[in-house]
Amino acid sequence: MKKIFIIIVASFILSKASSNEAYEKAYFAGGCFWCVEEYFDKVEGVVKTISGYSGGHTRNPTYQEVVKNQTGHVEVVEVTYDATKVNYSELVKVHLNNIDPFDNGGQFCDRGESYKAVIFFKNNKERTIIEKSLNNIEKRFKRKTYVQTKKFSMFYGGEEYHQDYYQRNFINYLIYKANCGREKKLETIWEQ
Repeated sequence: MKKIFIIIVASFILSKASSNEAYEKAYFAGGCFWCVEEYFDKVEGVVKTISGYSGGHTRNPTYQEVVKNQTGHVEVVEVTYDATKVNYSELVKVHLNNIDPFDNGGQFCDRGESYKAVIFFKNNKERTIIEKSLNNIEKRFKRKTYVQTKKFSMFYGGEEYHQDYYQRNFINYLIYKANCGREKKLETIWEQ
């Protein structure tokens, strides 16, 4: 009986380990991380999103330090995804379709360095995917894009009250999003 129990537990652990082997992480900045988290959570194959900070020089930055442009970080979402269900190229496309790639001063009503659009790459393959996607947008619209591409180095998870904010504070989030004009601006860009 003890051997059967051990075999069952071992099988369960191995199945969990093998199912997580296809999980990868990607890092995207596109203004308010609440909004970025929302649109990635809707993507089939995305397992988890975490709001936080990346790209700067300060270790363990706080929200207040980041938005005051004291750290060099931008608001970022760490996207954990199942690579057997969605690939990196598809995630880049989702991101670009949910930001204003022509805005160099932030995103929508969120202004400043900490709200700029950035896609972080971990290797040359990811960098090539990002650059090709941005080149395609520039050709289509005959305009320069201002989405930065940066080598990923470190991600710092944001404060707990920022995680899943759009779900836990749904009404406040909808008011913020409407006042920010995000959806209207996206319609004017992408329906051309």
